[in-house]
Amino acid sequence: MKKYSVLQLIVLLFIVAQAQSQQHQLVKKWQTDTILKVPESVYLDAANKVLYVANIDGTPDGKDGKGSVGKVGLDGKIIKVDWVSGLNAPKGMGLYQDKLYVADLDAVVVIDIKTEKLLKRIPVEGAVFLNDITVDKNGIVYVSDSRNKKVHRIENEKATLLLENLQGPNGLLSHDDNFYILDNGVMLRMEKDKQLTKITEGMEGGTDGIENVQGKEFIVSCWAGVIYYVKADGSKEKLLDTRDQKINSADIAYDAQSRILYVPTFYKNSIVAYELK
Repeated sequence: MKKYSVLQLIVLLFIVAQAQSQQHQLVKKWQTDTILKVPESVYLDAANKVLYVANIDGTPDGKDGKGSVGKVGLDGKIIKVDWVSGLNAPKGMGLYQDKLYVADLDAVVVIDIKTEKLLKRIPVEGAVFLNDITVDKNGIVYVSDSRNKKVHRIENEKATLLLENLQGPNGLLSHDDNFYILDNGVMLRMEKDKQLTKITEGMEGGTDGIENVQGKEFIVSCWAGVIYYVKADGSKEKLLDTRDQKINSADIAYDAQSRILYVPTFYKNSIVAYELK
């Protein structure tokens, strides 16, 4: 029988613990050409087999009409960079009954994906930096205002305040009758009485996109270039860290069927697709 020293046993236990904690990984599948224009958000339209991309094309808070929504195929080929233009630093998106809702600084823009026309702008009173959007199963739109530290609710084209006095809300997700919020490095769940339950914390402050993988497991992106896998018990794995390469990971999209994660790289002007293993 082979004998181990105390040091060898410690090293062996550490390796086993590391292997157990790191159960998932991201494998790069493709990357688009770098002709997108500061892509902040990507949204998967599974029914039409296309990705919508929010191009800031300027400064993140520029009300300059330079922004656009682009379209990218699921194979990584860019269909059209400026599919719908004339937006103001567009960011998060959500889709309901062929209507694409886009955060547009101080309003939510509504685009008809069939006619490819901008239908209307829904103003959000007092908003200055609308960021992420999620739409629930009833078509109610939720949008975060990161600088005002609020979350708004839009029903019947009217915006009302849902939450305030947060730390810096960005990523939102309505899933299985639950509502999740990324708030400056912390993942929260809003209960029926609007009380907030902490799911996990300790992530980089620029927590950006949140997607459900299965059950109560999620992928969370941080703008600086870090992506986490959050487990049901609140523990997390670091799946990706591209900070040394100065590659951002902004508002992500995830295809649960193919297990493909789509990551906008912001200033690197591309979308990268990874398979979740």
